[in-house]
Amino acid sequence: MFPYKTSIQFDRKSSQALYLQLSNQIIQYIKNQTLAPNTKLPGSRILAEQLNVHRKTIVACYEELLLQGWVESIPKKGTFVLGSLPILHRQKLKDSAIFDLKENAGFCFYKNSILPEKSTKRNPDFMCFNDGISDSRLTPIDEIARTYRRISAKKMIVEHLSYVSTYGNQTLREVLTDYLNATRGLHTTKENVLITRGSQMGIWLSSQLLLKKDDVIVVGNTNYESADSTFRYQEAKIERVPVDEDGIVTSDIEMLCKRKKIKAVYVTSHHHHPTTVTLSAKRRIHLLNLSRKYNFAIIEDDYDYDFNYNHAPILPLASHDLHGNVIYIGSVCKTVAPVYRIGYLIASKAFVDEASKLRGFMDRQGDALLELTFASFIKSGDLDRHIRKVMKIYKQRRDLFCKLLKDELGGFFQFETPKGGMAVWTKLNSNYSWAAISEAARKYRLEIGDWRRYDAAKLGHNSIRIGFASYNEEEIYELINRLKNAINSIL
Repeated sequence: MFPYKTSIQFDRKSSQALYLQLSNQIIQYIKNQTLAPNTKLPGSRILAEQLNVHRKTIVACYEELLLQGWVESIPKKGTFVLGSLPILHRQKLKDSAIFDLKENAGFCFYKNSILPEKSTKRNPDFMCFNDGISDSRLTPIDEIARTYRRISAKKMIVEHLSYVSTYGNQTLREVLTDYLNATRGLHTTKENVLITRGSQMGIWLSSQLLLKKDDVIVVGNTNYESADSTFRYQEAKIERVPVDEDGIVTSDIEMLCKRKKIKAVYVTSHHHHPTTVTLSAKRRIHLLNLSRKYNFAIIEDDYDYDFNYNHAPILPLASHDLHGNVIYIGSVCKTVAPVYRIGYLIASKAFVDEASKLRGFMDRQGDALLELTFASFIKSGDLDRHIRKVMKIYKQRRDLFCKLLKDELGGFFQFETPKGGMAVWTKLNSNYSWAAISEAARKYRLEIGDWRRYDAAKLGHNSIRIGFASYNEEEIYELINRLKNAINSIL
């Protein structure tokens, strides 16, 4: 009699065949040595009777075990657990010791303290400050879904289902070329376009090709944290220069160029991250001239070009680049929704060719169907219509947020109403600390987040970036109320 028949369990509602359920359970018995090597298994007729299943189920189970190499069949003798199986060694633990395989690895691996941890845990009862993200509730899901279904139904779609170009879908590259040339004043062809999975991939690819250990890259004394981490990961030396109301101070960059070799300058020229200031025309031309004179690259991260409330968008540095010094990076993630991982890197053909080879090793290709969907979404004008719609909404939210921040908490904060973007650069009165407010805010179900990431240069500016676009008007009132309660509680 099979001694473990009482512990064999079948789920007859499962989509997995009974013979596979049985074989998997027998394998576990073999692995934990409940069934030792050379143990004879019951005959198929006997075991079928004991387990109340058809004999064919047992025969199929034994065949599966034989194919996987767990048992051997000896003619005229029967089926036996393979005698030559190595013993799976088990570490003896003290009674109090528990090894959690889900948490711990059985080997050593390298950890990197440079890369910041990205927490995805959110308490649904809490409101959270963010850097300035779009409201996913405004995403034109129906339009995108219809376009996706229509494209997927075409007969020609088969050619896009296999491995394709590491540059990204050709149709999207062509559409983006026309769109960006028309809206951003660029002068490119599709050969200058590499499709990425968002701006961060573009920054990473650029840093991989531009920077090695001790190479110098210039950034603002306040800068986008993820970009800083990317450059530090390359072991590059980050030189910080001031940022004022006209953007990054290019005269300081010029002084640096006279003293040392600069490989690249990273800028968010349209709305500097995190302060939201715009790089002035004078400094744009100066920076381009410096890049030409000293042969460094400009990584232009144009993360929120579309969102301007007081004037038309200012053309990017890339539109004035005559010598191939600018690497222009952007995405549709912020414009539509973060889940749609489609971005672009635009540069000289030589740089794009090399970036595409590198991209091919870490991410063979993008999502061709999604890229075709967005090619149609852009070409049809749906993207522009969506931008016009959310622009009105975000402007109203900006105005309300800034009004409430001034009226309710004006004695605690200083800020300039941003001309564009989705966030406000907010300076806290020096008599107070974000650490104290953050601790108090949790009592009112408000999460401030890591305010320290905005001051990598340790300037002590006491400012953070607060996003407003992802909250509707009712939520903005609630956000300000919770912040006000938190501050009042520490007075």
